[in-house]
Amino acid sequence: MGLKKAAIPGQLADVDLRLLRVFKTVVDAGGFSAAEIELNLANSTISNYIADLEKRLDMRLCQRGRAGFSLTEQGKVVFDATLTLLAAIDQFRNQVNRSHSKIFGRLHLGFAEHMLSAHNSCIVAAIDNFSTFAPDVKVQISSMGSDEVTTAVLSKQIDVGITVLPHDYPELEILPLFDEQMLLYCASGHPLYNVVQSDINPQKLQQYKFVESPRLMPGREAHPDMKLWNIQAKAHHQEARATLILSGHYLGILPHHLVTNLKLQDQMRPLFEQTYGYTNTFKAIHRKKNPNELIINIFNQCLRQSINRADKS
Repeated sequence: MGLKKAAIPGQLADVDLRLLRVFKTVVDAGGFSAAEIELNLANSTISNYIADLEKRLDMRLCQRGRAGFSLTEQGKVVFDATLTLLAAIDQFRNQVNRSHSKIFGRLHLGFAEHMLSAHNSCIVAAIDNFSTFAPDVKVQISSMGSDEVTTAVLSKQIDVGITVLPHDYPELEILPLFDEQMLLYCASGHPLYNVVQSDINPQKLQQYKFVESPRLMPGREAHPDMKLWNIQAKAHHQEARATLILSGHYLGILPHHLVTNLKLQDQMRPLFEQTYGYTNTFKAIHRKKNPNELIINIFNQCLRQSINRADKS
């Protein structure tokens, strides 16, 4: 029996690259539905694209159904080959850009949720400078959880992330940007709201319910007392935690800027600012080795310039 005819006997066309990019996004997202927002396409359209790619390659690339989304063995081979191909295209573009007066390509940024409400001036200024210097580069911004930003950078789903790092990573270049102040808040309606702080001790706090973020894993506590707090609710989004605190049934930590921006100062008061308050430092991160290095370096230079201007003003 002879060998099977090659699925791609000729050159790759633009439509092939488009289908492969859709396939990569679906795999990165973990399924068709999860990729809808990223691709801005309906589930049925994405399904048609993958079916077209499977027909083009004469391969079954993935399984989808009640059991969830998974790659076939052939799908894994095609996905790895797709990563290699797209990286080579980016590398080619960067080499051409270096010898040309114009910069082309894409810059995918990932922002931790609510980051801009903390301090947006240096980010806005950096994007302004970057868009002026490289107007032909297409910019995409995705908002996600703080830890998800780091994961997305490490897995090459995004080029540059701006987030709070739990620790440093040897694979990443890190640029500190700005700080946010985190405070323990109590809302009106809570039994402690009208109690003078001198009449409250850390042991008494343990009698009350707390809301916390799921990302506050064991070992990340800013103070040893936090390990003893009665965590009865978890909410990833800061506004969701604020809602629970405002109910008067929970204590919890929020960024000071969020309380100010939402004009909640008259409904919340901080407790033990010096004891339990701490500072988060937002950082710009990117992989040390990245095929989109030229564009990433230009954006980081714009970030540094905006930071320097802010320091001098």
